[in-house]
Amino acid sequence: ASAGEKEKNGCEHYRRGCLLRAPCCGKLYACRLCHDGAEGHRLDRFRVAEVQCARCRRLQKAQQSCEACHNLFGEYYCSICHLFDRDKKQYHCTECGICRIGPKEDFFHCSKCNLCLNLSLQGKHKCIENVSRQDCPICLEDIHTSRVGAHVLPCGHLLHRGYRCPVCMHSALDMSRYWRQLDDEVAQTPMPTEYQNMMVEILCNDCHARSTVHFHLLGMKCTNCDSYNTAQDGKCRLTLE
Repeated sequence: ASAGEKEKNGCEHYRRGCLLRAPCCGKLYACRLCHDGAEGHRLDRFRVAEVQCARCRRLQKAQQSCEACHNLFGEYYCSICHLFDRDKKQYHCTECGICRIGPKEDFFHCSKCNLCLNLSLQGKHKCIENVSRQDCPICLEDIHTSRVGAHVLPCGHLLHRGYRCPVCMHSALDMSRYWRQLDDEVAQTPMPTEYQNMMVEILCNDCHARSTVHFHLLGMKCTNCDSYNTAQDGKCRLTLE
């Protein structure tokens, strides 16, 4: 598609029929993300007052359709966030202060986490105060306003991707299948003679239990929960044969 056709349909981030007039610099951009990527400052979505129709080029107040040619700027329009996009069952969450992808009836707002979560997590997640008001520890993108969905880990922290929470080191996914594979690899990989009787104290990052186990380069298994997500928590020592 040509640049003109792309402009009429929005951008890589949103499908819309208008351009936003940035209240900070007066320039026209398809969305706040396009603006922020090109300028040395950020566009305040809440202060957007004017848009330009991508079809007839009429500059006008921010609204859902063009006052001149009736071009629909977005199947969904939020007059607070000034979000224009195709219908994704979006809704504006007053507590979050921004729009979320729904449907709304499938989510609830946790007042302690200060975040909208799936109903399946109601009463079943570990609350951490204002957990979303931080950057993802993996990609460093702001979690609260990110367009990428964040995973709620068993430890209560949020991140966009990864197998282990870099904040508390808790496993992010069900790793039991991988632990079983690691069992086989450890069994098939004997340690050199000088290490076979070496014991080490470990701390499990998943269940927080401490245990004393045989040292192995491939991993040391928690005796409490069978996780290999462990760290050495003391000196190695040799046992008598």
